[in-house]
Amino acid sequence: MTNRSASGDGLSKPPVVCVIGGGPAGLMAAERLASLGFRPTLFERMPSVARKFLLAGRGGLNLTHSEPTEAFLDRYGAARAALEPALARFSAADLIAWCEGLGVETFVGSSGRVFPRSFKASPLLRAWLHRLDSLGVELQAGRRWTGWTPEGALVFEGPDGVETVHADAVVFALGGASWPRLGGDGSWVAPFAQAGVPAAPLRPSNCGFLARWSPVLVERFEGQPLKRIALSFEGATVRGEAMLTVDGIEGGAVYALSARLRDAIDRDGAARPTLDLRPDLTEEELARRLSAPRGGRSLSTHLRKTAGLAPVAAALLREGLPSLPSEPPALARRIKALPLELVGTKGLERAISTAGGVPFGEIDDRFMLTRRPGCFVAGEMLDWEAPTGGYLLQATFATAVAAADGAADWLAGSSTRVET
Repeated sequence: MTNRSASGDGLSKPPVVCVIGGGPAGLMAAERLASLGFRPTLFERMPSVARKFLLAGRGGLNLTHSEPTEAFLDRYGAARAALEPALARFSAADLIAWCEGLGVETFVGSSGRVFPRSFKASPLLRAWLHRLDSLGVELQAGRRWTGWTPEGALVFEGPDGVETVHADAVVFALGGASWPRLGGDGSWVAPFAQAGVPAAPLRPSNCGFLARWSPVLVERFEGQPLKRIALSFEGATVRGEAMLTVDGIEGGAVYALSARLRDAIDRDGAARPTLDLRPDLTEEELARRLSAPRGGRSLSTHLRKTAGLAPVAAALLREGLPSLPSEPPALARRIKALPLELVGTKGLERAISTAGGVPFGEIDDRFMLTRRPGCFVAGEMLDWEAPTGGYLLQATFATAVAAADGAADWLAGSSTRVET
């Protein structure tokens, strides 16, 4: 087959370009391809696009982070080197400029996180879909990709049955497997494996953990927040908040250490972090305050008055002990380093994001699958993870831009359709 041109330079037909997945990565890849002169078709298995994106926006859509580049890149851990070129191609500054180009003003919060001024995802999505429509992107919703034919055509299931599409280039942006009811269910792993493309197991990331709480603790304090705490594990400490659940613990401080905690549970059967209930006080100062005469006050009242501990924190201090230490120094040590035992990871259905996916060793520097030329991968399908704070969306957008640019480069030099 002759090479196809995006500009319609007289060679038969323009290339058939598909983007599969209607989350942020798919939408961004489609926009990038359309801005380069192609006319991509975007396939989404759900009735509408960006459902998880809209859910994330309910809490104040955190787009990216304003921290210095080196610290920002370090948030991606082992995937830093693989992601760095894409993050340089489409940086936090580029993402902010892109938002404002849609008419969505952003601001930097006190934590350094970047949000839309409205704190909502829906206005941004409406403007984005309008732009995609104006660029000529065709959206086909309710179309689930199920694999390839032996000849290499894409197979879709939809309301009218099964259909095949012969494409010249494909960007896969099918997500991980967190919140599967919103679209990304990880079902792509099987057809990829059948085509010889392996994927690391999809596991929860930025997730809650299971603990064996006593019935009394659960009955009285389920759903109660632990505010202004610090969680430490394997040399890393994170300040933030957490919340007791009926079967464990979740919240920002927990999510930030989720990869370390999850891997320890997989390795050892349990993870044992420590919780500092008063990170703003030294152990010595805390012991001094606890030495104040108790008088006729209950222990909970004494802890609240002298150490500033909420009832839920005081109850957690007692968990697993017949009684608390009576000496102020020993009690201060427990407040500053309360041991927890986490025995399992909560499921993918409630995780914020997913670890695992297509290894970076399976793609080239254009984000093209080396085993399936003409097929590109973006977003959470790739094997990387990051904490919340804007890092997830930033890398999702950046890899989408990289994959779209890679597809454009492939189309400029390829003389064949997507290979089998």
